[in-house]
Amino acid sequence: MTTLAERQVCLGLLHAAIGGGARQAAACELLGLSVRTIQRWDSGETLRSDQRPLQHHVPAHKFTQEERATVLAVANSAEFAHLPPSQIVPILADQQRYIGSESTIYRILRAAGLLQHRRAERPAQARKKPKALCATAPNQLYSWDITYLPTTLQGKSFYLYVFLDVFSRKIVGWQVFFEESSQNASDLMQDICQREQINRDQVVLHSDNGSSMKGATMLATLQNLGVATSFSRPAVSNDNPYSESLFKTLKYRPMQLPKPFDDLLAARQWATQV
Repeated sequence: MTTLAERQVCLGLLHAAIGGGARQAAACELLGLSVRTIQRWDSGETLRSDQRPLQHHVPAHKFTQEERATVLAVANSAEFAHLPPSQIVPILADQQRYIGSESTIYRILRAAGLLQHRRAERPAQARKKPKALCATAPNQLYSWDITYLPTTLQGKSFYLYVFLDVFSRKIVGWQVFFEESSQNASDLMQDICQREQINRDQVVLHSDNGSSMKGATMLATLQNLGVATSFSRPAVSNDNPYSESLFKTLKYRPMQLPKPFDDLLAARQWATQV
């Protein structure tokens, strides 16, 4: 709805344009208004405001100040001060008492500035969204992860380490190991930096929060190599999408994984072929 002041400004601009020789229809189109709207606004000696009556209806069931005070007194009492409204309401229902719905109690507490963490547990922590990483050329941003490869020995798996260049999608390094450790990742990363001729402060390495990724050996190696680290947010599974997508394609394409591998050599030969 256009206010009276806005209508006055529009009519002033329109009259000035028409006085300068512009056509009314073209001036109205430029203002985004129809000619009929301008005629309605400009009818009579004075510009009329909106004549529609406006009434604010108060809901019949709106809480009174006394009822709000009762809700605050109950919610802040020694019995319920440590409980959220979702638990206060059913407890009161067992006592044949009703002071308001769960959403009403939440709304009253929020209006009073009393909507704080009330459970006997650690409150949820707000985590900032990490800074977006952008690669404009190869060897600027790497992503890496580890996936399991089945073996014929029950309860034992081989571990496939893959380092991916995010810009070019080139696999800059991979290896299959007997065990998962930060030492294996450290050795592989040193080979990659030497083979790709990586300089200090050139590459950012992104990964999830696995023990191999955050192990002291791996972190010390990255610091010595001048490679910056980037990690996924806790409990956010899609913060390392490139490596996850690579493993999905690797394991679930039409030529799927063969039968469980008998030894490490067979697993490495398969990884070389794919």
